[in-house]
Amino acid sequence: MGKTKSFAFTNTQNRLAATAKALGHPARIAILQYLAEKRSCVCGDIVDELPLSQSTVSQHLKALKEAGLIKGDVEGASVCYCIDTDAWRELTNQLQAFLDTPADRSCC
Repeated sequence: MGKTKSFAFTNTQNRLAATAKALGHPARIAILQYLAEKRSCVCGDIVDELPLSQSTVSQHLKALKEAGLIKGDVEGASVCYCIDTDAWRELTNQLQAFLDTPADRSCC
């Protein structure tokens, strides 16, 4: 596989693509939905809610955190996660702007 050419695209395009990649797994969507429903930080409960192992859930949480969609705070021996509301708002705005782009031109 060749080198990435992300430098050829805008910061907004790169950020939206990275976020879309993080959202590209149903387990990550389920995690975000769970955190949104709780509306607070969640410690350890996520594994109990998903049919996945602790290590798999941890990998998905890491991907969501790297994408900036969630925050994690260490409390004792566990990490408590919640949705990063600023990043969520930014994603909402970026997606809305992207989806508002006119696509009604006939191409064929």
